This record gives sequence, C-alpha cells and structure tokens, in this order.
Amino acid sequence: MGFHFDNLDAAENIFFERQLEQVRNKTYDIKYAALKARMLIPVDNSVDPGAETVKYEQFDEVGQAKIINSYADDLPRVDIKAKEFRQPIKSIGVGFGYSTQELRAAKFAGKPLEARRATTTRRAVEQTIDRIAATGDAANGLLGLLNQPNALVFAVPNNAGGTSAHWADKSPDEILADLNGIVNLIVSTTKEIEQPDTLLLPVDQYTLISSTPRSANSDTTILKYFLTNNPFIHAVEPWAKLSGVGSGSTDRMVAYRRDPDALQLIISMEFTQYPPQPKGLAFEIPCEARCGGVQVYYPLSICYGDGI
Repeated sequence: MGFHFDNLDAAENIFFERQLEQVRNKTYDIKYAALKARMLIPVDNSVDPGAETVKYEQFDEVGQAKIINSYADDLPRVDIKAKEFRQPIKSIGVGFGYSTQELRAAKFAGKPLEARRATTTRRAVEQTIDRIAATGDAANGLLGLLNQPNALVFAVPNNAGGTSAHWADKSPDEILADLNGIVNLIVSTTKEIEQPDTLLLPVDQYTLISSTPRSANSDTTILKYFLTNNPFIHAVEPWAKLSGVGSGSTDRMVAYRRDPDALQLIISMEFTQYPPQPKGLAFEIPCEARCGGVQVYYPLSICYGDGI
C-alpha cells in the first residue's frame, strides 16, 4: 500500500500496511446470499462515479402509412418523439478503524488485525444498496423495484366466499388464477409487447405454493404446475422484502421482465475502501459506494399484486 504514518515506528508501519491489505482482501471475498437484489435486478456499472444524475432517452414513433391514389402528393409523414428521464445518484458512506494500541497489541501477539469490522463495513454498504434496490429512498429521490409509480396494478380478487384475498384462505385453483392473472395483465395491456419472465413472492406465499398439491389427487405442487403451464414465466423467486410493502402494508407479488433492456440497478461505484486516515490515536478507514436506485425503462413491464 505504501503509506507511512509518523506516529508509528517503521515496524508498526509495515505491520499495519500488510494487515490492512489482508483485511481488504477478506472484505471482497465475503458472500451475501441473503442480499438478493443483485440477483433479481440486472446491475449497471457503466455510469461514471463522478456523475450526479443518470439520464436515458426514450423515443416513440408517430404516424402511419395509408393507401394512396396514383400521383398522390399528400403522403403521410412519420416522425420521432423523444423524452428524457433523469435519476439522481447518491453516495453511501461508512467506515471502520483501529487504535494505535490495537495495532501494537496485534503486532506484539503476532496475530492479524481483527477483520470483523471491515466485514461489517462492507455488509453495511451492501445492505443499504439492497434496501434501495427494493424500496428506494424517498428522501433522496431514489426508486426501487417495489415502488415504481407507473407500474401496472393487478387487483387480487377475494376467494369464492368473498371473505379474503389471502392465499392462505384460497383454493389451489384460486391461487393459480391469481398467478396467471398478474402475468396476463402485462401481456394484454401492452398487446404482447411486454412479456414478463419472472415472478417474485413473499416467503410465506412462496412456501405455500411450493408445498401445496395442485389438487387432492395430484402429486404436483401449485408452483410446479404453474411453471409447467404458464407460457411466459420462467422463474418464481421468494424475496422477504415483499412482505408488508403492498398497499395498506399488505404482502405484494411482482411480475416483471428481468432484462437490462427493461430495468437496471444503477451502481456507479462499487464498495471502495480508501487509505487509512490518522485521527488522534487511531486510524479511520473510510469506505464509499454510489447508487442511483432502480431505473425502469418500460414501467408497463412491471405489475404489482397486493393482499395475497
């Protein structure tokens, strides 16, 4: 790393540099199985870290051809209309540190620096990105996958008795009708232009359909039957963040097209660990990332269903 700190002797400096390099490597090796946003939403790292906003343009075609007479001089004109959409990019900051005595004690004992602080720091950044990817950050103008204002909404019907829309109170046939209904709403509304390929469910509802038979005389679950017979959906995934995010704090399901041409999680700067900064009798290691939330290029490629 090549840093030198005047309040440490030469041996302590060398020890600190080597240990921080090991800590840095350990943080990048951590796996985050429970943080699922990166798996569920295509990530875009192409935006420059210096950008304060990210912009995309959307073009629409207007005009159409028509049948004309010979020698016609009033040919219809076509044209292109463009719209611009902008979204802010915000920094996510956190840090960790060691006191000079902790460095001396670790060197004296011949043991590596305690790395859990660095691990916790990296995880804190990833947790914030995961939260923004799910529900955005209203105070900073960031949107997530689960709170897009222009997404379609599927009105989940009550059960046959008219008492509840909850899946726990519905028959397998009624649940299958809901699953197909949210998908079909996207396809029919967009006249087949948008075809969702992924369905996200809260954990309880996912567990229900993956363990409940499609009928009393079947050994096929509701989930397997749906995936086998629905022509559009290729994957059904559980996501704990769907619990309570729907209208009236109800559980929400989401159908969408998992494609970078439809939506992306903007991360213009991944977790970055800066050189240690002397601060009194300690050293602080600042860390940063930059995130622009979820940018949806085709809002009608997403549909919410609440109350399940």
